[in-house]
Amino acid sequence: MSFLKSFPPPGPAEGLRQQQPDTEAVLNGKSLGTGTLYIAESRLSWLDGSGLGFSLEYPTISLHAVSRDLNAYPREHLYVMVNAKFGEESKESVADEEEEDSDDDVEPITEFRFVPSDKSALEAMFTAMCECQALHPDPEDEDSDDYDGDEYDVEAH
Repeated sequence: MSFLKSFPPPGPAEGLRQQQPDTEAVLNGKSLGTGTLYIAESRLSWLDGSGLGFSLEYPTISLHAVSRDLNAYPREHLYVMVNAKFGEESKESVADEEEEDSDDDVEPITEFRFVPSDKSALEAMFTAMCECQALHPDPEDEDSDDYDGDEYDVEAH
């Protein structure tokens, strides 16, 4: 996971599924500017015009959705919730917060909003995210489709 550094965008070798130019990135309510969102099989990346940006690994993404609720945010967007802290906080301050927190199950959460200038692209962005996220299943997910145990046969009982 990288944050606001210069790196090359994902290409065909990384399974690029969707490239959405003119997309504003918003981190916890703060605009990072407009750039290009890259939805690849290997990672989700956003780069501004100068080549600075960030990359998210799919296992850290806990939720993604299309948000059309204009009361929650003034423009329709792709909402992405990440199980990690991003922004201006240093790792030390996050570690200090975790030591003070008595509940060990609380994970840091960061909210990203990707607002394309062309809102008709939202469905394609969401579909690409679903396809790529499915390639990285959560190993701790007990409700996954690859259940290996015995199934209960309703008709037999």
